[in-house]
Amino acid sequence: MNKNWAREEAYLILNNIITKGAYSNIEIRKKLSKSELDKLDKALVTEIVNGTLRNLIFIDWVINKFSRIKEERIALNIKNILRCGIYQIMFLDRIPDSAVCNESVELAKKYGNIGSTKFVNGLLRTVARNKDKLGHPDKSNLVEYLSIKYSHPKWLVELWLNDYGPEFTEELMEGNNKVPPLTIRVNSIKAKKNDVIEALEMAGITYSESLYNKEAINIRGTSAIEDIDIFKKGYFSVQDESSMLVSKIMDPKPGWMIIDVCSAPGGKATHMAELMNNEGLIISRDIHKHKLDLINKTCNRLGIKIIKTQLFDAQKTDENYVGKADGVLVDAPCSGLGLFRRKTDLRWRKRPADLDELPKLQSRILKSASKYLKPGGVLIYSTCTLNRKENTEVVNDFLANNEDFYLDNIKSLIPENLYAPDGEKGFLELYPNIHKTDGFFISRMIKK
Repeated sequence: MNKNWAREEAYLILNNIITKGAYSNIEIRKKLSKSELDKLDKALVTEIVNGTLRNLIFIDWVINKFSRIKEERIALNIKNILRCGIYQIMFLDRIPDSAVCNESVELAKKYGNIGSTKFVNGLLRTVARNKDKLGHPDKSNLVEYLSIKYSHPKWLVELWLNDYGPEFTEELMEGNNKVPPLTIRVNSIKAKKNDVIEALEMAGITYSESLYNKEAINIRGTSAIEDIDIFKKGYFSVQDESSMLVSKIMDPKPGWMIIDVCSAPGGKATHMAELMNNEGLIISRDIHKHKLDLINKTCNRLGIKIIKTQLFDAQKTDENYVGKADGVLVDAPCSGLGLFRRKTDLRWRKRPADLDELPKLQSRILKSASKYLKPGGVLIYSTCTLNRKENTEVVNDFLANNEDFYLDNIKSLIPENLYAPDGEKGFLELYPNIHKTDGFFISRMIKK
């Protein structure tokens, strides 16, 4: 397959993400599922798109450093061709710079005009000649320096500098730019881990042991894991290790009744069902019917019988279940600031205003959900974000106003090799730079 077809596909996907607001993971999967590109070329497309999005501010800094045309005057489609080209020149050593320049020029011919063709050719060849002499952004302005070097919005750099300080913030942003493995969770109801590993080997899929969860496997070398036979048979689900730890810290027992108030897409609910040996009842709720349909479809694939889906707004209280649940999971709607490794366009979608209302919503949901617990019941509050206002502050505010709950010591529920300094206090905070997982927050409370 012609490599330029792969680069054209990467450009078209990136262009749709930036100009039309398409979601990167959905757009990549949609385009590649219909593509005739081979396995290696599909991997190249994925790498170019995600790599360009991860390094967008830095790449634009490079463009501004060498372009004679002001950034605002460069047509967006031509800028996206340049962005893909500069990513390959700066970050992909295995691809000759001359090939990148030539093929980017061909894209400019097809999607631009004669002037843009000359501009793309000149700029990319200049970048290629000078890439080892670029230097660094100005370090005198720490926020701007970190924003450019690690391609994070300035407002987010300021938030994390305030929460974590300069050294940790830089390490965190560097961790966000690492390519994560795809992690799968073996379904203990249907399969043994060795059976799944054997099937992965037969499919030519590279795998490695997980870091923290015995039912997890890290895999590389495929962009279509859901196409293999054992996925269709329900032998595993796709889930990051950080997300798996939520169910582990719930520590559900066979026969429990659990309410998962914000359940979609159902990864944690199905994991809890597996840990419960398919015995008991899990009520999985969401405000969107199509998301509940996805949960039901997943349950059918996994052979899970104990999940009952319900259309319900988590902010409201259902009097039918007050005081009846052994466990309640509030995996709250959040800003998703812990998912930047995996959802490469997310950092460009978020705005500071998005964070203002979320703690209020999270607090309302937590207050309502807590009413379902019987005495001694377990209340889990979790998010996939790195923002103290959505995490510890929400939990502390809830506890200050609900004296019949207390934080539980979760040290015994956390894997021994996982760094968790706040485990005895009832919190677990996961960071890409420390734990090599998505960013996550988990807390465990008990009703007196």
